[in-house]
Amino acid sequence: MTQLVAALVIWGLVLCLLPGTTRRMDHSILIAALTIATSLTLNIDPIYLALDRALGSRNVLDVCANILMVVGIYFLSKAILGAADPREDMARKDSIGLGILCLVILGLIVAFVQIDATDSSTNFMKDYGDQWAAAVYSAIQFIYIGAVVALTGVVCFRFRGDMARPYFRIGFTLIGIGCVLALVLALSVLGMDIAHLMGDVRTMAALSLVYDASVVGAMTFLCIGLALPPVARRLTGRSDLKRVIELGESLAPVWEKMTEARMETRLPPPAVTDEQVDAANRRLHRMLVEIQDALLMEPATATLLSNRDRETLSRAEDYLASHRGSRIDAIGGSEKARRNLHR
Repeated sequence: MTQLVAALVIWGLVLCLLPGTTRRMDHSILIAALTIATSLTLNIDPIYLALDRALGSRNVLDVCANILMVVGIYFLSKAILGAADPREDMARKDSIGLGILCLVILGLIVAFVQIDATDSSTNFMKDYGDQWAAAVYSAIQFIYIGAVVALTGVVCFRFRGDMARPYFRIGFTLIGIGCVLALVLALSVLGMDIAHLMGDVRTMAALSLVYDASVVGAMTFLCIGLALPPVARRLTGRSDLKRVIELGESLAPVWEKMTEARMETRLPPPAVTDEQVDAANRRLHRMLVEIQDALLMEPATATLLSNRDRETLSRAEDYLASHRGSRIDAIGGSEKARRNLHR
């Protein structure tokens, strides 16, 4: 049941990430989500038994699922570390990280072939964890996972205050909490492995409760934290698009009035379409620039502006200033035009 809940949570993250696939340059988070979701799905009992029997009932599917998990953890860490500190030498970091990942995968395979596991088992470590080879097999995976999520969590808490947008700060905080819970998960597994080798059933039972809670908790916090920025960006983008189109519509009559005598230099009449925010912002900016050009070349045209026109210009100007980080005179106008506009 734990694996099913965790798998459903991370498949939900995949669905949140898919809409932005074509616009996103780095697909590390999507790759991580897909590989981790596939790993957890393969560990759902009916799926595991059916597929492993098709592979010879030798628990080959267990090592395949665990390899997918460490690969997913690598890509997850790569994406988060890159987002937190883009100034880092990512090429060097990737080469070191990939080298460690390859060693971990090789270690998993070598340890797995030493385990005497003749029948398909949905509780692999419970059934075979009394073997040293199985303990090493589990330790390799969870020491790697613990180390990676610990580093990732530290980076999230360190850089979350540097994020410009609130949803990034909240997202990094949630991811950091998820990493803490994932570290608890890794430590609980290592504790269960040691207890199993020592035959301490009571400790195994207690740690299994910690494991179940930390699996669901870690996946929930990580997935919400990772899904929040792209979902928030899409919602913000829709709101911004609606706002900039409304501003363009209200500014169009002012633009027509002010540029009527400069037909040869102005852009075609603006049409309101379902366009991207950046394109709509550029159109609004161009209209404001052409209005300012008219004011610069013919200051007397400022008398054509009514109080309502001036309010419309100010709203458009303030919108671009808040979304482009500069005032209208910094993006194409001048102080003289500004004086003509507001006198």
